[in-house]
Formats: sequence, structure tokens, C-alpha cells
Amino acid sequence: MTAFRTLDDAGALKGRRVLLRVDLNVPMEGGRVTDATRIERIVPTIREIADGGGRVILLAHFGRPKGKPEPRDSLRPVVPTLAEHLGRLVAFAEDCVGPVAVEAVAAISDGDVLLLENTRFHPGEEKNDPAFADRLAANGDVYVNEAFSAAHRAHASTEGLAHLLPAYAGRLMQAELDALTKGLEAPSRPVIALVGGAKVSSKIDLLQNLVAKVDMLVIGGGMANTFLHAQGKAVGKSLCEKDLADTALRILNAASAAKCRIILPVDAVVASEFKANAPHETVGVDAVPDPGMILDAGPASVAEINAAIDAAATLVWNGPLGAFELTPFDAATVAAARHAAERTRAGRLVSVAGGGDTVAALNHAGVGEDFSYISTAGGAFLEWLEGKVLPGVEALRAKA
Repeated sequence: MTAFRTLDDAGALKGRRVLLRVDLNVPMEGGRVTDATRIERIVPTIREIADGGGRVILLAHFGRPKGKPEPRDSLRPVVPTLAEHLGRLVAFAEDCVGPVAVEAVAAISDGDVLLLENTRFHPGEEKNDPAFADRLAANGDVYVNEAFSAAHRAHASTEGLAHLLPAYAGRLMQAELDALTKGLEAPSRPVIALVGGAKVSSKIDLLQNLVAKVDMLVIGGGMANTFLHAQGKAVGKSLCEKDLADTALRILNAASAAKCRIILPVDAVVASEFKANAPHETVGVDAVPDPGMILDAGPASVAEINAAIDAAATLVWNGPLGAFELTPFDAATVAAARHAAERTRAGRLVSVAGGGDTVAALNHAGVGEDFSYISTAGGAFLEWLEGKVLPGVEALRAKA
């Protein structure tokens, strides 16, 4: 039973104007969408509402126009790709509030889909201005939030509207919240978290939150070098935030107090330059040569990680284990990802992943479809991992 109101609680939507907040902040090049993943993920909810006779009015932001209209940040170029994936016409209005929006909303019929222009063309959006939220709400009877990726922002279209109209989570938001609940809030134990990436400095809050919540924590990527350095190991020319050695030790001590097992690399793939197929060798982390740089975890480390995954019931994954963009320094990430995917397919692991490079890394490993859930939410996913309150989510919870 979810703690959030979903479309199942909304009743019949036929004839009702449904303000559906979506994420259309998609990559564009030459006026065309280059990656339609976010569009594909919102299609089921749009279709469900439209097929039920609801009048779908899409709200979204694009880029960073700073509160005024910017032609380069218009949502109009998204319309053809959206219509193609929906298999139906999508109308467009040149504004999200005011006479233009009111007229466009009045012109649609049951089952129609209308996209309103970028909400960030108005300063009231990012300020969560009550007057602007009122103007948005005037065009709807029901509010549905489908944009978990923007839920960490207390903006008018992500948080303010939820207090003005009957508010529900869309199917993508519902799936995200269910997955996150299974990942950390009410997980099957033991729980293992795998955190990689370049810098400890960008993930201090995340690591401090995780050591209190998970049973095992794998630290990989460049950030592992900072922990190895803090333990007195030489890391050569590797990426390393030596000024954060004390922070790393505090995290290790907090993990010990919380009975969270920390898993750091025991061997490493070392090269003298950061480029694909650079000459390399595998050494123990106690024997990294001075001119060398650690670019991946070694096979003994992967074996230890995979054994820990075998012992876990739930996996939360954020970040790669090495420089996965460069062969052969993708080996550890690929091996661990494929092992986790195999356990997931066998029904032995709930696997939740997300954030930045994570999606790219798992797709690179060929397992993008095999995890229990992969979040495309970026910043919102990371803030949830850090234990922070997400305003757009809390606004839905308050309606429960």
C-alpha cells in the first residue's frame, strides 16, 4: 500500500482538465530530440488519462531561461517527437498561463493532449510564487505529478499546485516511489549500496546517510582512492582528494559504529596515462607504482563485490567502479553490473539504480533493462539517497 495518492485514487477523469507535470527536459540538437527516453516513460500515464476521457494539459520546463521567454528554450520542438510516441495529435500553446493558455485549454476536448509552453518562462515558477501557482491551477481540475526528476525543487508546478487541486502521483512517479521504498525505506535485507564516481566531495552527504541505512557499502571509482589514501596507501598519480582524508576516516568510523561493512578495492588496474587501451597492469592496492594512476578495480575486488551482492537481498547502485568510458577500464563496472543483473533476473535481488553516469554505465554493460528499476531522475535520485526531503513528493504525501 503506497503512502501516496495515485491515479487509482483519482476516480473517473472523463471531461476533467488534468494538469500533468512531466519531465520534457530532453537532449536536443538542431531542433530535434536526440534521446526520447524521458518521453517514452511518460507515455503510459498520458494515454491512460486520455483514454479515460481526461483532457491532458502538460506542464514542463526546459533549460534555464531565468524567468523570461527564450526561443532556444521553447518546448515547441518537442511536440513532433511527443506526438510520434503517443500516436496521437498534441496541441501546443505559446504560454502556460494567461489568455493564450486559457484559450488553448478551452479548445480541447475529452481525450485530447495539450502541451503548454515552458513554465520557467515566468519568474513565479522557480520562486514557487502562490499567485503564479493560482494562475496555473485555474486551467485544471486535477493535478498529477509525473516528474520525480523535478521533485527535489519546490517550484510552482512541482509543489505549489499540489496544494491547490486534488493531487496524485502519475504512474512513473508511482513506480519511482515504490522502487525507492523497496531500495532504502523498507527494503528486504541485507542491503548493499554501490557508490562510485570521481569525487568524495560531491557525495559526502550520500555516504554519511548510506552507512546508517545499509548493511554493506561498496566504494569505487576515483572516490575510492581518497579512502585508500586516508588509510595510508600510496595512490600514485590517481585522482584523489587528499584534503578529504579526515572526512573519509569519519565515514569509515561511522560505518563501523553502524555495523555497516565497507568494501574498498583490494587490487587495481593501473596505467600511466588516462586514455583508452593505455598500457596497464593489475596490482594490489598496497603496490600502486608512483607514476601510475588507478583507472579501475581489479578482478579480486570484483570477486569480493560479486560475493557481497550474492549475500544481499537489495542493491542500490550509484556511479561506476572505474573509468568505464575507456576500454579496458570498464571491466569492473561491466562485470559487477552483469552479475547484479543476473541475480535480479533470477528473482534473488531487488536492484535500484540511478544518477548521472549510472544509467550510461549500466547501458554500456548491456543491462539497462535488467535491473528492477533504473531512475532517470538525476538530482532528485541523489537527494533521495542523501536522505533529503523532496518537496514535490512531500506535497503528494500530505494529500494521503
